[in-house]
Amino acid sequence: MRAHIAVLPGDGIGPEVIAQGLACLRAIAEGFGHSFTLEELPFGGAAIDACGEPLPAATLAACLAADAVLLGAIGGPKWSAPEARVRPEQGLLALRAALEVYANLRPVQVQPALADSSTLKPAVVAGVDLVFVRELTGGIYFGEKRREPRRASDLCVYTSAEIERIVRVAARLARTRRRHLTSIDKANVLETSRLWRATATRVMAEEFPDVALEHMLVDAAAMHLLLRPRDFDVLVTENMFGDILTDEAAMLTGSLGLLPSASLGEGRRGLYEPIHGSAPDIAGRGIANPYGTLLSVALLLRHSLALEAEAAAVEEAVREALEAGARTADLTGAGGAPLGTAEAAAAVLKRLPRRG
Repeated sequence: MRAHIAVLPGDGIGPEVIAQGLACLRAIAEGFGHSFTLEELPFGGAAIDACGEPLPAATLAACLAADAVLLGAIGGPKWSAPEARVRPEQGLLALRAALEVYANLRPVQVQPALADSSTLKPAVVAGVDLVFVRELTGGIYFGEKRREPRRASDLCVYTSAEIERIVRVAARLARTRRRHLTSIDKANVLETSRLWRATATRVMAEEFPDVALEHMLVDAAAMHLLLRPRDFDVLVTENMFGDILTDEAAMLTGSLGLLPSASLGEGRRGLYEPIHGSAPDIAGRGIANPYGTLLSVALLLRHSLALEAEAAAVEEAVREALEAGARTADLTGAGGAPLGTAEAAAAVLKRLPRRG
């Protein structure tokens, strides 16, 4: 297969983990006989410094022409002043909107070798295997914003069509798993959530009667993610709730550095990134966890390139490396001496299949 992948290293530890993601893609190309064109482009704070804007026109054009987009992380104190007119996050919202990637998939699996690295008891997190489906291009993040000296407002808007399409994505995914979908809202307070609940109920009854639907208020969901996480299968929710809950769910695994994400639309092109931030406090030290990026590469191979065997090979290599004790500094609570970013990635790459 030939594929063109746009690569956005971004800021902070982004370039460090993306370098390992690119090494993984090259190893997969070599081991399975593919040809990947990897085009690195400025984005986020680095693009603000170089071009004056977080999403330069050339970067956007390349992303729109690519088969997939791989992103590191963006942002940092340098660009976060309250009075800043241009911020890295503006580029990310604009990129998501331009790519029309409205469904953010965030799988959360607790690796058996790391069950004791979570701050929760191993008995609580052992066997956790859930997927969040977060609506990504609507809601309060994209609504009208107003700021006055002593007053500010952010408008949260959802249409039934936006809710229908994200529920369908989540329900189709649930059909491939345990056929249980939890829809999370705040329907006891918010009109947008009441529309969300009514729409989800209708879509599931009409189109997915074989998938069990459970409604849950967002505050209850936050509690039950820590109390009984094994009970969840697929969870679907709106933009801001999903942003918050997925970071909470990530801690079930012991570290934000372990988890990948895929942002998808109607076609195969997607935006793939680890869920962690740019971590400017450790940037340049070579100690960032690369596993979230490597697993994001696996999602890219699966969803945008339809290379299931290759995706599974990356995921299995990560699992084997962790079982062998290849742990970065954020995972040393699980035992073993910490490895650097490149060393941890190398432990994965050496376990990938090779030609000949």
